[in-house]
Amino acid sequence: MKYFVNENCIGCGLCVSTCPEVFAFTDSGFARAEEKDVSDKVLKTAEMAREGCPVEAIEKA
Repeated sequence: MKYFVNENCIGCGLCVSTCPEVFAFTDSGFARAEEKDVSDKVLKTAEMAREGCPVEAIEKA
């Protein structure tokens, strides 16, 4: 499974702090998701980040 951060991102950092294995900040201060399948090892924390996003900017791809 892959994740995608859409244009709703406000750069709050919740996803980055929850699951840094998948999410990181871009140079412009918004979040991005790794462009690879999320391993089973971090799937639970990646999903927690998606569910916790205050602006619903994280989608499953």
